[in-house]
Amino acid sequence: MLRDCELSVTAFDWVPGFAQGLVRDLRVRWALEEAGIPYGVDLLNQGTQGGAANLARQPFGQVPSLRMGDGSMFESGAIVWRIAQESDVLLPSDAAGRDAALSWLFAALNTVEPPISMLAQLEIFSTDKEAATRLRPEIVDAIRLRLSALERELSGRDWLTDRFTVGDLMMAAVLRMVDRDMLGNFPAVSAYLDRCIDRPAFRKALADQLRPFAQNEARYASMMQ
Repeated sequence: MLRDCELSVTAFDWVPGFAQGLVRDLRVRWALEEAGIPYGVDLLNQGTQGGAANLARQPFGQVPSLRMGDGSMFESGAIVWRIAQESDVLLPSDAAGRDAALSWLFAALNTVEPPISMLAQLEIFSTDKEAATRLRPEIVDAIRLRLSALERELSGRDWLTDRFTVGDLMMAAVLRMVDRDMLGNFPAVSAYLDRCIDRPAFRKALADQLRPFAQNEARYASMMQ
């Protein structure tokens, strides 16, 4: 049982402004807050994530990982699902409800997130601006296709199933990466996202992630120049 373990989530002590509030440890923090499970945070100095200590927990040198007593897990989707298994808030007790929540969690990660992440890659990290400009309309169309499907699913309902579950948590975490102007064309999706991020557990998780970024900004000022 996670509640019987000392838990610690890895997170960065600072990231550039475009990533603040979007680093994937937020998903784990949010799930733990919803579940009411106490946890600590192991802050990594920016630039040290490729070191041996972090690679032992996260083979790709990313965050988050979750230390659970003598064990650990990596990948935010896997960790969040593990947390949900011990939370009535995040998972219903009936098999059909749990299956639906798991389906939506994977839909968020495997169907909705890939084109959104690809657009971010093009706009923020691509060094070939001509190629990025050429590819952007195709990626935007792919995002809109996914949002259109969600708009149909969410029409006339508050959640993806009959109540908030881990599927909604992960879907909202993914949708936060979409530009609000684009979301404005999908009113049911936009209202759904607002409901999700208005939850107290999300607000606390976000504030806790952002706090060290502000505290350490001056230390990384040279990286922002």
